[in-house]
Amino acid sequence: MAKKKKIDETALAAAYNEALTLEKAGDFDKAAQAYQKVLALDPEDHGGAAVRIASMGLGDTPPKAPDAYVETLFDQHAEAFESILVDQLEYCVPLMVRERIQALELGPFKKLLDLGCGTGLTGGALRDICDEMVGLDLSENMVEIAHEKDLYETLYVAEAADFLEDNEDGPFDVVTATDVLPYVGFLEELFFGVADNLEPGGYVLFSSETLPEKTFADRDFMVGPHQRFAHSESYVRKTLAAAGFEVVEFGDITVRLEDGAPIAGHLVVAKKTI
Repeated sequence: MAKKKKIDETALAAAYNEALTLEKAGDFDKAAQAYQKVLALDPEDHGGAAVRIASMGLGDTPPKAPDAYVETLFDQHAEAFESILVDQLEYCVPLMVRERIQALELGPFKKLLDLGCGTGLTGGALRDICDEMVGLDLSENMVEIAHEKDLYETLYVAEAADFLEDNEDGPFDVVTATDVLPYVGFLEELFFGVADNLEPGGYVLFSSETLPEKTFADRDFMVGPHQRFAHSESYVRKTLAAAGFEVVEFGDITVRLEDGAPIAGHLVVAKKTI
């Protein structure tokens, strides 16, 4: 087995800081070149250089944020995650999910799968209407905090699509993904994986970020200005249908604040029909 190339942390930090400085100065072409140097030093892309290049409208749009980047990002912010997301950015999607479940008179549920469970915000919002809860997240630090809350019967450190492909801890009658799509562009693998792990008639509830239709310029998804993926409504609907889901509700929401401005998104409830 080939040894993994050791990263020169000093050179990597210098290259990343140079790229970030150029990006903040608005010199996107030179910034993209600098981020390519970062990728050469760190092919696994712990700093998210690929999505930063795409967010500037340059280079190819990756199918998802690199696993190493997502893991690093959330490991670093795990301790302050809830304070930042809920208190500062006014994120309340888990409570929106609960409100829609109640309004649509869904549940109670036998077994829930919480994709991207983080520190357990969605688990806490839905614990009393689920007999059993399974959570997973790429960030081990986030999962450790969720474990301390004693919300889930089982927790995994895993990437969502990989887990769904190999999972033997199912089936589920409800799946949630309340902050997953902003880190995934190409949705087919995720939605088909969810369908494979849901009982017939089961539900998936998830949030996504979006942009004005003209901004997409006929693209299904793109990396937005804050280095997260945005999806067009037509693409989300089309992919759900292909995976065997019927849309129950497709609502416009404010997902969170960013620099004090609201980030537009969708809250979707879909039912497996196949």
